[in-house]
Order: sequence, then C-alpha cells, then structure tokens
Amino acid sequence: MNMLQFIRTLISLLLLFSVLFGLVYPAVMTGFARLTFPGKARGSVISVNVIEMGSALIGQPFSRPEFFWGRPSATTPQPYNATASAGSNLGPLNVSLNERIIERVAVLRENDPGNSLPVPVDLVTASGSGLDPHISPAAAFYQVPRVARLRGLPEDRVRRLVEEQIENRPLDLFGEPRVNVLLLNLLLKRMAEKE
Repeated sequence: MNMLQFIRTLISLLLLFSVLFGLVYPAVMTGFARLTFPGKARGSVISVNVIEMGSALIGQPFSRPEFFWGRPSATTPQPYNATASAGSNLGPLNVSLNERIIERVAVLRENDPGNSLPVPVDLVTASGSGLDPHISPAAAFYQVPRVARLRGLPEDRVRRLVEEQIENRPLDLFGEPRVNVLLLNLLLKRMAEKE
C-alpha cells in the first residue's frame, strides 16, 4: 500500500466514524431517551397549566420572604445560570466566604426576626455546582414559621407540606434526604390559593 492509498483510507475512516459516532449514534440515543424517559430527556421541566416553571434539576432564585429560599448560587452574574456552573472555590478560612455567610445570616434574621434557631449551613453556603435545587429538611423546617406567618397559613399545615416533600436517599444509599425548593414553592402557592 502506497502513501496515497493509506491517506485515502484514513480520510475515509475519519469521515465514516465522524458520521457514525458524531451524527447517527447521538440521534439514535436521543430518540431512545425521548421514547423511554420523555420528561428527563427534556431536562425534567416542571409545567403548571402548560406554563414551564423551571427544571427540577436547577435551582431558582427565590428572594421574596413568603417563599422558601434555596441554597445561594455561586454562578455570576446571573444566579443559577447552568452555563456557568461552578463552585466558589473559597475555603473555610477565606475572609470573603466568611463575609458572605455573615451577610446571608443577617438577611435570614432580618426576614424572620423571631427565629432564634441556628441557621442551617445549606442556607448560607452554595453547593459545589452552584445550581443545587434542593435544601435539607432542616433548612426547609427552619423557614416554616416565616413562610406560614407571611402567607397567613397555619404553621402545622406548612410543616406537613414540607414533610410530604422530603425526598429520601436514592436506593437508601446515596446522598441525604432533601427537599426540592421549586416543587415546594409551587405546592405552597397552590395551597395558599385554596385558602
């Protein structure tokens, strides 16, 4: 085989594998995913009355005190920007991180001055991706008195709503129990509308 035949063979294989693994394989896998897991293939989008509210996999910036708040986002300049997913890379002794935590605690205390419980750590620190849509049950329960008071709902009903939304560890092996903030706030809004 001379050099020209060798180069033609290489180029032919490159084109064949590019089409096969760059176009055909992804198209088949995407079609298979859409048939077998249609919701997940679309990004786990949560819709209410045909209006897309967000994804169950990416946090949302809730700042009004009558809603449950999620973990702070580490993405800038827009919070929960999936294209800028990253942690802050600030260590526990970093002055900037400590200042942010002090500010976040102050905001939580300002919006709920009667709450003297210790602030759960996930309400004042971002997750590794900066996009986490979940908070711990402790963080959700910490916010129950504020949310119930501002919405004019009985505290025990709001607490029960949180309890119903706790997602247990997948396969009882991975992670920790958690609460999806977007789903919780949508159910809270629905509950308040029925009152």
